[in-house]
Amino acid sequence: MSFASLGLCAPLMTAVAEQGYDTPSPIQAKAIPAVLEGRDVMAAAQTGTGKTAGFTLPLLERLKDGERARPRQVRALVLTPTRELAAQVGESVATYGKHLPLSSAVIFGGVKANPQIDALRRGVDVLVATPGRLLDLFGQKAVSFDQLEVLILDEADRMLDMGFIHDIRKILKVLPAKRQTLMFSATFSNEIRQLAKGLVNDPVEISVTPRNAAATTVTQWVCPVDKQRKPALLSHLIQEREWHQVLVFTRTKHGANKLTRYLEGAGIEAAAIHGNKSQNARTKALSGFKSGEIRVLVATDIAARGLDIDQLPQVVNYELPNVAEDYVHRIGRTGRAGASGQAVSLVSSDESKELAGIERLIKQSLTRTPIAGFEPGQAGSAAEAPAGEERPRQRRNDDARRGTRKPAGQPRGNADKPAGDRPRRRRGGRGRGRSANQGE
Repeated sequence: MSFASLGLCAPLMTAVAEQGYDTPSPIQAKAIPAVLEGRDVMAAAQTGTGKTAGFTLPLLERLKDGERARPRQVRALVLTPTRELAAQVGESVATYGKHLPLSSAVIFGGVKANPQIDALRRGVDVLVATPGRLLDLFGQKAVSFDQLEVLILDEADRMLDMGFIHDIRKILKVLPAKRQTLMFSATFSNEIRQLAKGLVNDPVEISVTPRNAAATTVTQWVCPVDKQRKPALLSHLIQEREWHQVLVFTRTKHGANKLTRYLEGAGIEAAAIHGNKSQNARTKALSGFKSGEIRVLVATDIAARGLDIDQLPQVVNYELPNVAEDYVHRIGRTGRAGASGQAVSLVSSDESKELAGIERLIKQSLTRTPIAGFEPGQAGSAAEAPAGEERPRQRRNDDARRGTRKPAGQPRGNADKPAGDRPRRRRGGRGRGRSANQGE
């Protein structure tokens, strides 16, 4: 099958050809005809399957002949869970729609709202948005949905995971009941099917990959290592194997920052990307990573959702995810579009439960490949500790021995706690409890 057989107009075919594509992926071959027919769609598609073009191309085809968007009106709304995914989808809309007289805009939190309000004031044919910022601008009467024709929920499962369900329901209440609705999700979980009730009408169900399956082009292996030696092992692998573009996953924002500092101290260009970073910092880090200026991008699961990086060769699980399904999402960043890639997991003994859960999920046993000099149980050099981590702690202990400890039975104040404990106190302030908007 070719794109020419799917019924797309000449301007879209030109844009597709300019991107070097002539054959649709499985999700595109199934989704494009269904969308062009005006059907509601529920599609199960993993990251990297071409799903964005699978809804962008037929969406643009359907909108090209209709009335242009009136001021403050939107004809098609694409909801995404993260800023990065919103930017990626917006780029896809602009790329494929470059030869059509259609307008598009992307809105998300973390940046000034005025330019976004200005774009909405003129009217937008395709609006890509994160839920929190969209509700904010709707509350300011900057946008209306009287002209809405199509609603698309991209990565619906992640939106539920991030707590956007209430925001989504608020948005649905202000949308026209008569519309075409497309829902894309990694899986059709019970929660997703519950969300779909009343949202889609007699949908076409599409599933192009086995549930929780990884791309066959990804080589997966496990590197056993003691927990405290993970930073040194990662640095060793990057330098000895000459990895030049590595996406590394940590469980926490604090862990991402700490590992980034270690790598930079080892002479490896690295940047962290997570929810506490400003949008400008996240955009700069991603741009530097794509251009090759940054060798290692250290990310949390939520921040990495929707990252679109062509030909990414290596993904490293510095820490295994708590949820086994997230492992599949992580390694789906490599091995895209038939390209080869490898996913390496640095696994310590305290992660055996998580590893067993992942292997049950993907129905395969991952190869264990110890690295010489880093086998579990071998003592590492004191120089492997990240700079600024161990020595300050020793000085604090020396201070305590000199008489700065509280008398027995008296509660310790925060000033007496090791530096490693202080982030907990900060989370109790401004960052206490992740709100739905934080993921944006």
